[in-house]
Amino acid sequence: MSNLQKNLLKSKLPPMIPRPAKNHPGRQKDYTPTIWNDYFHDYVDVAVDCGSFRVYRSKPAEIEESPVLVLLHGGGFSALSWAVFSTEITSLIHIQCLAIDFRGHGDTKTDDDDDLSAPTMANDIAAVINKLYEDKAPKNILIMGHSMGGAIAVHIADLNLLPYLVGIIVIDVVEGTALESLQSMQSFLRSRPTNFKSIQNAIEWCVRSGQIRNIESAKVSMPGQIINNETNTLAASELPLSEDFDTTPTSLNPLSIPENEDEEEEGPKFQVPLPSVNPKKYSWRIDLSRTEKYWKGWFEDLSNKFLNTQIPKLLILAGIDNLDKTLQIGQMQGRFQLQVLARTGHAVHEDQPHHVAETLGSYLTRNKFAEAKSEFSPVMPQC
Repeated sequence: MSNLQKNLLKSKLPPMIPRPAKNHPGRQKDYTPTIWNDYFHDYVDVAVDCGSFRVYRSKPAEIEESPVLVLLHGGGFSALSWAVFSTEITSLIHIQCLAIDFRGHGDTKTDDDDDLSAPTMANDIAAVINKLYEDKAPKNILIMGHSMGGAIAVHIADLNLLPYLVGIIVIDVVEGTALESLQSMQSFLRSRPTNFKSIQNAIEWCVRSGQIRNIESAKVSMPGQIINNETNTLAASELPLSEDFDTTPTSLNPLSIPENEDEEEEGPKFQVPLPSVNPKKYSWRIDLSRTEKYWKGWFEDLSNKFLNTQIPKLLILAGIDNLDKTLQIGQMQGRFQLQVLARTGHAVHEDQPHHVAETLGSYLTRNKFAEAKSEFSPVMPQC
């Protein structure tokens, strides 16, 4: 039957009864925090001259003399930013991951948490690694850093602090765009909430604001970024003690009601008083606004330092437009590998941990730094 015939028939029929609206309860996302040991094998607090540094570790690689991948988080994040990614990369490649909390972040405690200068943080990481392997250094170490952590990775390589460093991987940090963005950084920091009433509330803000777009990663990463104002304890450190943790999905509005919740029956009914909620129970582990004097030092001359490092380099970006002129020329000269991942935010390794792991796994196997596991097929570099 032609469309014309169908339309003619429909015009002679009585109006169709509208379909009843579906009355399914609105789904709420589960923002229950996840414990770190769902992803890492263990952690160790490494004591060096200036303090104690928290290091989360995956299981040692099954093949002897496999490389070690040191993971450095961005400013305001913590080592738990790498939790989901670490399980992805170790499922593809024979490698061990070490994720380190910088000073002033996570569960690291130093005698001067406010000194976030690039040389200080670079020497911190070198000291921690040398302490961990004071008996026997690994054959190969690679450093992978996100944002501020990527800048510090470049500084470590530039200063030649680790003679057994064989490669660096930098995620979404470029000198030109980073320096430009510093002009609006204080405004961005002021736009964030200063306090949260619960860990779930912080995770919900993290996802809804787009800071982290992958809810699985946000649930383990965000507790490493906030502290309990009453105990000064990192939220992530509270979780193993909370065996009866409330897993009910929460809303940003504590008085909100699901749209399709059944109405109560009429008549007087005893109401149990709601427990009081401290709206300022948690706050940020670090006040990034106070670190402004160090920002330029992280990024100035970063592109030249990155290009002049005489080891294989991988740069992963959230957008091709983020390249500055120096790196554009370097990329055309083939001086580093570039991978651009679309549909992701600044926290690329959290938003797309599997794709970042595939990119890194291909880089590692192509440079013969590590062996792939049988189920992994390297992908070709793409921009």
